Amino acid sequence: MKLWLVRHARPIAADSLCYGRLEIEVDPAQTAELATTLSRQLPQGAGLRVSPRQRCEKLAQQLCKARPDLIARTDPDLAEMDFGTWEGQRWDALGAAALDAWVQDFGRHRPGGGESVNEVMRRVAHALQRTRAETSAEGHAVWLTHAGVIRAVHLLLQGVQTLHEARDWPSHTIGYGQIECIELGPPSPGQDQAPVKAS
Repeated sequence: MKLWLVRHARPIAADSLCYGRLEIEVDPAQTAELATTLSRQLPQGAGLRVSPRQRCEKLAQQLCKARPDLIARTDPDLAEMDFGTWEGQRWDALGAAALDAWVQDFGRHRPGGGESVNEVMRRVAHALQRTRAETSAEGHAVWLTHAGVIRAVHLLLQGVQTLHEARDWPSHTIGYGQIECIELGPPSPGQDQAPVKAS
């Protein structure tokens, strides 16, 4: 099966703002462009799962308007990480002590009392399992989601289930409004197979 990972359009907010569950506006022109691109590229019958955040739902609405054959299903497991009381604050205003506490217990610490990285990993793993169960070997699944979820997918496909060190969290992912299509083979016992970029 092929899994299409789609990151929402660029937010209309300061780059230094902490946001995960926070509802923020994104570039409407980039959203429209991405919806058009997806409508042309996605095959018939692709399964479409969408993060409940508005920046992904608005993309889904435009995509489904252009492609009525696609049926969007909201999936809370595809939401970005919840940063609790950090949401909406500037990263440089959080203070070194708060950031250090997270780094020192990276996998288990809940920034701002929100969600830990390992909790994100577990729910993304559940979403990946459901997608595999619902998609045929020749089928296509599409996730409209966020950078944190996409990073988690790549770690899970490498067999990483939990994190301990901040340095193990991927520093790079696809950009805003970008698409990545990976081909998934059958999972090995206890872990998933590493992704192979689809051409």
